[in-house]
Amino acid sequence: MKKISIVIPAHNEEGNVSLIHQRIKEVFSSELPGYRFEIIFVNDGSRDDTQQKLEELAQRYEEVKFIEFSRNFGHQPAVKAGLDYANGNAVISMDADLQHPPELLPELIHKWEEGYDIVYTVRTYPKQISRFKRKTSDLYYRLLSMISDVNMKDGGGSDFRLMDASVVSVMREMNETDLFLRGLSNWMGFRQTGVRFTAGERASGESSYNLKKMMKFAFTGITAFSVKPLYLAAYLGFIFSLTAILIYGIYVIHSFVAKTEISGWASLIMTVVFFGGIQLIILGIIGIYLGKIFKQVKERPNYIVRSKSF
Repeated sequence: MKKISIVIPAHNEEGNVSLIHQRIKEVFSSELPGYRFEIIFVNDGSRDDTQQKLEELAQRYEEVKFIEFSRNFGHQPAVKAGLDYANGNAVISMDADLQHPPELLPELIHKWEEGYDIVYTVRTYPKQISRFKRKTSDLYYRLLSMISDVNMKDGGGSDFRLMDASVVSVMREMNETDLFLRGLSNWMGFRQTGVRFTAGERASGESSYNLKKMMKFAFTGITAFSVKPLYLAAYLGFIFSLTAILIYGIYVIHSFVAKTEISGWASLIMTVVFFGGIQLIILGIIGIYLGKIFKQVKERPNYIVRSKSF
C-alpha cells in the first residue's frame, strides 16, 4: 500500500486540528481505502492550546504526528519542516483552517497516479470574498510571472499541493533562507498539472495573516526568483537623469531666448525631493537584495525543533 504524508502547519489552531484530522480520516476510509496515510502537524510557535491538542491526538491515533518549533518561524519554514520529515510516496501540504478542503485529496492523488509529479491547486474565491482581494491576488501572480523565472499566470498561488517523493527529495536540498515554496515547486519543473477548488471558510479562530505579512511575502516571492527589480532601478535612474537634462536644457534655452532669469525656488525644491525619493527607492531595492545575501551567508537554519512525536 502506498503511503501519503500530509503536512499541516498550525499556528494558534487549537479549534481546528481535531476537525481537520477527522475529515482527512473520513476521506481516506471512504474514498481512499487502498492507501496508508500520516498527518504531520507542525506547531509554528502557537500561543494557545494547539500543542496540547496535538499531543492528545498523537497519543490516540497512530497516524498523527507533530513537530513543535521553539518559536514562531513562519508558515513557509513550517511547510519545509514537514517536507523534511515526511516519508510518504507522495506528500500533500495544506492549511489547518479547513479553507483547503480535505475532500479534494482523492482528486490530487488520482492525478498523481496518472503520472504527474506535482499536482498544484488553483484557488477560486467564494462570493463573499471582496473583489479587491481577488483582483490584487491575480495581479500579484501576473506581475511575478512577468518579472521572474516562474510562470504562475494560470494560478498555483496556494501551498495546497501534492508532490511526489522524488520532488520532495529535491526540495529538501534547497538551502534558501527566504522560502517561497510555491515558486520553488513551479521553478523545479517536473510533470505538473492543476486542480481548481473553491476556498472554504475558516472553521474557527482568526487568521494571523495580516496585510503586513502579505506584503512581506509578496516581496519575498518577487526577490527570490528575479533580479529584474535591480535592472528596473538602473533603467529608472537612466530615464530620469536623461529627462532632467532634457527639461533643464529646454528651460535654459527658453531663458536665453526670452531674456529672463532662471528662478523658482519651489520648483527647485520639488525637483530635489522628487529625485531624492527615486534614489531612496533604488537604494531600498538594492538593500533588499543585500539583506537577503546577509541572511543567506550566515547559514542559520530555517527552523528549530523543540520537540516531535517521532
